[in-house]
Amino acid sequence: MSRATAAAMLPQPKGPAQTRPSRTLRPVTAPAPRRRPKLAYALIALGGAFAIGAAQIGLSLAITHDSYVLADLTSQQRELNLQTSALEDDLAGIASPQYLATEASELGMVVAGSASYLRLSDSAVLGANTGAGWRSTVDPTGAGAVDNALLDAKAAEAAAAAQAQADETQSTAVDPDLPPAITDGLPSPSTR
Repeated sequence: MSRATAAAMLPQPKGPAQTRPSRTLRPVTAPAPRRRPKLAYALIALGGAFAIGAAQIGLSLAITHDSYVLADLTSQQRELNLQTSALEDDLAGIASPQYLATEASELGMVVAGSASYLRLSDSAVLGANTGAGWRSTVDPTGAGAVDNALLDAKAAEAAAAAQAQADETQSTAVDPDLPPAITDGLPSPSTR
């Protein structure tokens, strides 16, 4: 395509060229009145800012509160786990054969010699068919007894508690030569 054909294809202006209206300059007699700021827009903007700040503070407090609750529950869980462990140790000590044999011996139960059995088909008694004597054939606290560390710890705790109670009883005894203890301020005479 040549320049001549391209120029022929362009739209041609249809009339006289448009002229711009001339501007006239005039002097400013007074400054334009200032528009008053809209008070409602300012209040809405400030209210929105305060609402956003309050929402952020509220969310922060809620998250912090949940953290404290979680820490408290974790502490309680740890305590309960320790108590469970202590109770399981106590149960293991109480259920031990050494403890059961010692308690049975203290109650007067004895271990008889051989066992006797009753055959149900003909009601026959098989075995020694004698009652137990007054003396047990097994001594649970004798030389052949096996120590139980859980039971020894209980005995040590019981002895320590008894010693602490004896010390407390001894320390609470009041010496008549000493002045009375001041617990609620200075002593004063009671008047009527």
